[in-house]
Amino acid sequence: MTTRDNALWQQYWRDRRTDFHQKMVNPFLIRFWPGLGLTPGSRVLVPLCGKSLDMLWLIEQGYRVLGIELSPLAVRAFFREHQMQPTRRNEGPLTRWGHGNLGLLCGDFFAMTEADLGPIDAIYDHAAFTALPEDIRHRYVAHLNAITPAARKLLLLTAEDAEEGQSPAQASAAAPEIAALYGERFEIELSHVDRVIDDAAQTPDAPPECVYYKVYRLSQRNEGLKALA
Repeated sequence: MTTRDNALWQQYWRDRRTDFHQKMVNPFLIRFWPGLGLTPGSRVLVPLCGKSLDMLWLIEQGYRVLGIELSPLAVRAFFREHQMQPTRRNEGPLTRWGHGNLGLLCGDFFAMTEADLGPIDAIYDHAAFTALPEDIRHRYVAHLNAITPAARKLLLLTAEDAEEGQSPAQASAAAPEIAALYGERFEIELSHVDRVIDDAAQTPDAPPECVYYKVYRLSQRNEGLKALA
């Protein structure tokens, strides 16, 4: 991201403006992750992870987890809140924290390389994609592809606003942006949609806003493997 975006994210954690942090494991993860068919011991990447409890759930299911997080405050808070004593070592511009089957790389996502991560079998993206500014999402996906060439599965959770003029049926379908950015590498299955109406309008005359929470399960195409080779 830009230096300004990174600084803003760091400031959120310094100011403890972390309302986005969920205080429980995401129910969509529990419901839809098993459908990916991964074997225990698979290595899962969680980009832009914050201090998500979802990582602990994945470990409890027998997976090895590697999170990526920019803010050292978030990383420290995660280990402190779960009473873990992590190892820690500096690797150039990155800091690697670890405890058992959990690793957290603290640093800029766009500075990560395939060598920094090691082999990744699957990716869990809990709204990292839709949290990013629209103008850099293509860069995010391209970099994710570059650093995880062996990842065959991806569970993608999104929060998508209904666009002006869209019917409920159109807004509930798979987003064209998802197809455009992920479709070359992955087969895309829209597994679930929740339509939530937010009637807390900023002005009395404003109509209620609709947000669509979607679950996508992605499986890497064989030709995608060749293209990335």
